[in-house]
Amino acid sequence: MDRSLLVALLAGVLQGIFEWLPISSEGNLTVVLTALGRPAEAAVAFSLFLHLGTAGSASVYYREEVAELLGRLPDWRPKRAFVGEQAPVTFLAVGTLVSGLVGIAAYATLDEVVNELTGGTVVVLVGVLLVVTGLFQKFTAGRASTERDPDLLDAVLVGAAQGVAILPGVSRSGMTTGTLLLRGYDGSSAFRFSFLLSIPAALGGAAIAYVDTGLGEVTPTAAAIALLTAFLVGYATIDALLRVVERVPFWLVCLGLGAVAMLGGALVL
Repeated sequence: MDRSLLVALLAGVLQGIFEWLPISSEGNLTVVLTALGRPAEAAVAFSLFLHLGTAGSASVYYREEVAELLGRLPDWRPKRAFVGEQAPVTFLAVGTLVSGLVGIAAYATLDEVVNELTGGTVVVLVGVLLVVTGLFQKFTAGRASTERDPDLLDAVLVGAAQGVAILPGVSRSGMTTGTLLLRGYDGSSAFRFSFLLSIPAALGGAAIAYVDTGLGEVTPTAAAIALLTAFLVGYATIDALLRVVERVPFWLVCLGLGAVAMLGGALVL
């Protein structure tokens, strides 16, 4: 098999697994693709593009809940935006809007930084962000929580956290679930809202990356293989990996991966 197709297959497998963990799938994919010879800017863009595959996985996995939320739209009223069954609908809409605005600003900053830095420096930066994510998760671990309806402040804070997570090395799931845990949500609700929010965010992030840089040297065949692999692996692993997340202190994983990335990037400098 052609080397580019093997790289695409590997990228799809890693995206399908890493997306559900509170570690940065984008950051780790960027490190791997950079190590395999991809330019830093192209590695970041392709990592974002592959979120389309796992967005499809999440949509299929949560298809009943997505359909139920969409079915509530005709009954939505501003006065009852955060009341009862309308609260999750409003939360997801506001969170998506805020994450889009923050994400565009963060991506523009990222684009400027990547254009100014060498490949090794970018990997070091990814490592630093992985360590920051790990420390954030350590801080939020074990906090008291309850099951409750979301409110406007929840939506704004989680949307901002998700927007910042467009930066490679910052875990989207780690930031959003961590923010919800800080706001007093129980673990089950935090993960559910986090992955529902991931669907429109992944579509938006992939669109931004594609419009900005395209697929670069990645052929349509390789891109299709990577997306299909990410979708299949993501759907096959989401349930099992969500159970693992509840048992393993992944903040340690973030710290370890961040240290490795910083060391590897430093050696390239």
